Amino acid sequence: MGRTAGHKGGGAAGARTPVAGPIRAAGCVLWRRAPGGDGIVLALVHRPKWDDWSYPKGKLKPREDPLRGALREVLEETGATCAPGPELPTVRYRVGGRPKEVRYWAAEATGGGFIPNNEVDRLLWVPPDVARDVLTQDRDKDLVAALLAALHVPGEAPGEAPGGNG
Repeated sequence: MGRTAGHKGGGAAGARTPVAGPIRAAGCVLWRRAPGGDGIVLALVHRPKWDDWSYPKGKLKPREDPLRGALREVLEETGATCAPGPELPTVRYRVGGRPKEVRYWAAEATGGGFIPNNEVDRLLWVPPDVARDVLTQDRDKDLVAALLAALHVPGEAPGEAPGGNG
């Protein structure tokens, strides 16, 4: 009679490994007008620790607003100040068996200058089609189309008819 259904109180036995939420991160697909004003170029960062090409992004601090964290990461990793635009799709994947969520925003570079550091040793500004070839992860490549659609860049988004108003 002293037994219950086991729901009450959560008990210490079931609390040995607390259920952690996903790793929270944020970043930006940083862009600027291409030299000469023909189209745009995207900022890609090289992270020597992983030897990969990605967008500026990083883990959020506890209780940090995701957009503020994204802007902080852009500044830390690229030296660029930027004006945030539309939110892009959230990217979800697993790291070391734990889920990770990275929220992204389109962001136009407004100033600043890159200085290589331990976290990011190179910065490239490339057109969207080149970005798709340079980015290491397919999940990052998918954000190119999302950015172009969000910015309404003509002739660049998949499925759009080439030529436009010709």
